[in-house]
Amino acid sequence: MIKASNDLGIWMDHSNAYVTEFTTEPMSTQKISSAFTHQEKVSSMAKSEALSNHKEQHEQSAFYKALGEYISAFDRVLLFGPTNAKKELSNILKANHHFDKVIIHVENADKMTEQEQQLFVKKYFSNK
Repeated sequence: MIKASNDLGIWMDHSNAYVTEFTTEPMSTQKISSAFTHQEKVSSMAKSEALSNHKEQHEQSAFYKALGEYISAFDRVLLFGPTNAKKELSNILKANHHFDKVIIHVENADKMTEQEQQLFVKKYFSNK
């Protein structure tokens, strides 16, 4: 990955993350999704609630790990969104010493379009 910037914004919930690198170029957003879909949840719940919970935790962990690998290339990261997923990810990253030099900020935000997400990221990092 070629890094054009040191700043990254991620709008996220427990299912999807929309990753926007803050640049002076036109910004683009990349979607990263959890493998644990609603369909999988319904299917595994029919089999067993314990199995469903275990599978959901495993998939959530893999989702956060994928985001962590992406985040590791940046100096400053803004996590924002409507659920507590952003805080969960922040806590996981702060507990991992590989992210000691990454400044992580968490903000609450409503559901947003891609353009609104990019504007939110631009406004946040332009003021820093």
